Amino acid sequence: MHDLRRQALESGKTVSRKARSRQASATSSKANSARGSPAHSRAASRNPSRHGSDDEDYLSDGTAWSTNSIDELLNGEDVDLPPDAWKTELHNRIEQIVDRKRSSTEGRADSLNGFAHILMARYAKDDIETRISELLPSMLRSIRQETTERETLTALKALSVAIVTLDSDDVYDLVADQLKRTVSNSESMEAKVGAIHALGIAAFFGGAAEEEMEDVMAYFLEIVESDGLSIDAHDEGSVVIAALEAWGLLATEIEDLEEATEAAIEAFVDQLQSSDAGVQIAAGENIALLYEKSYTPLEEDEEASDEDVDWEDEDQPNHGDKMVKRYNVYRRQDQLLHTLDNLANISTRKISKKDRKSLHSNFADIRNSVEKPTRGPKYSTALDQETGRTYGGGRMKVKINRNVEVRIDKWWKLQRLNALRRVLQGGFTHQYDENEAVSRCLPFSVAGKR
Repeated sequence: MHDLRRQALESGKTVSRKARSRQASATSSKANSARGSPAHSRAASRNPSRHGSDDEDYLSDGTAWSTNSIDELLNGEDVDLPPDAWKTELHNRIEQIVDRKRSSTEGRADSLNGFAHILMARYAKDDIETRISELLPSMLRSIRQETTERETLTALKALSVAIVTLDSDDVYDLVADQLKRTVSNSESMEAKVGAIHALGIAAFFGGAAEEEMEDVMAYFLEIVESDGLSIDAHDEGSVVIAALEAWGLLATEIEDLEEATEAAIEAFVDQLQSSDAGVQIAAGENIALLYEKSYTPLEEDEEASDEDVDWEDEDQPNHGDKMVKRYNVYRRQDQLLHTLDNLANISTRKISKKDRKSLHSNFADIRNSVEKPTRGPKYSTALDQETGRTYGGGRMKVKINRNVEVRIDKWWKLQRLNALRRVLQGGFTHQYDENEAVSRCLPFSVAGKR
């Protein structure tokens, strides 16, 4: 990593918030910050129509033998296999990726695929850190040359998993320009989607300063505003969805979104009219996030009018923080609520039953949060028959183990959860337990306690 740090320092960039946060908490032990991880399953995913098979089946497409073989190394019960057999396989994959002269296009794609699959399932920072100065140029070359779509896509996936594994403040500067070129210039829509997500991951986990994050968000917003036209992907729903999702991930890291809200909310409201249910839901989630971000906790020495104050979880006995509205998100909120009502109750047969179900469940939550921004996803005012109290927030939970779970009671948590699942897929649980970069994104709670 010495070479990476030297290259990053020579760029003269400012220090990222993540770096400042890490420095401030350097005395905290890793054990206290990494306890477990949300289980990965389609049943646990709240929107399989949008976050489903393309991402989750990615590594098994056309490479079943390779993936199954690695799975045997990772999960097999063969007593003759040493416990660290996967490390040998990982090192073989690394050698195959960096030694381009002795590899074919298909061979590199297989190696990148295997590399990513192992990194998802095992925390291997120590194993790749000393080779990253060789791995990064090779992965970027596979992305840049686009010899085949499969090699490009596996390189983008491998790069994303490597960035989350490394948790380095030096990577963003080294990969951002190439990822932007792929987003703008690739003729493959799947490559554009993969590069958009990889760019968002690089900015979030790779050391981008807040100003750089805001620049990337503006880039993604331009894609949304133009329906993909700005990157030669006009009316490509998958591309617009990716830009919306990546924008939402980065927005969770920006402390004050007031300045960015006016342009963003207009673009997202426009996308509610899309004919693609996935685009509508991704735009709606970002709208809910913008409303949530417009409230912050009341300071100890601060006074605020009653109409601007709300409780974080007003239907629960202990409430939580007093939250204060800091600014107006959208000037035509009544019109927006009407649109959200229509989407939450849409009944036309022009869209599939599956999409109607997704629209109903997602927009009921989104509408609820626009009306009451302190209420997160799956907030319920229904009464619990055992306690006599309303269920309130936090009904969406991801089980980690018997004692630990992650409550997805905020839209920012949902954005981060979805982004991490796209990258880590079935390895999310293990990574949450081992990788501080993952665990610090989503605070956990003790099971059974609010």
